[in-house]
Amino acid sequence: MNSTVPIWEKSNLTLEEAAAYFRIGENKLRKIVSENKDADYLLWNGNRPQIKRKKFEQLIDRLSVV
Repeated sequence: MNSTVPIWEKSNLTLEEAAAYFRIGENKLRKIVSENKDADYLLWNGNRPQIKRKKFEQLIDRLSVV
């Protein structure tokens, strides 16, 4: 049995997964994270940020430029 969760069903994404899902460059995402370390769409696993998919989707929906 394959227990891999599809990316669109995950609640939290690594920066690599988020880059693929949102079609935003990984370097751009790293810059966004470094400039917004306390944002509500971030979950920190030690020193590794994860993107809360639904909250980041809400942010992206409000923006016209990333």
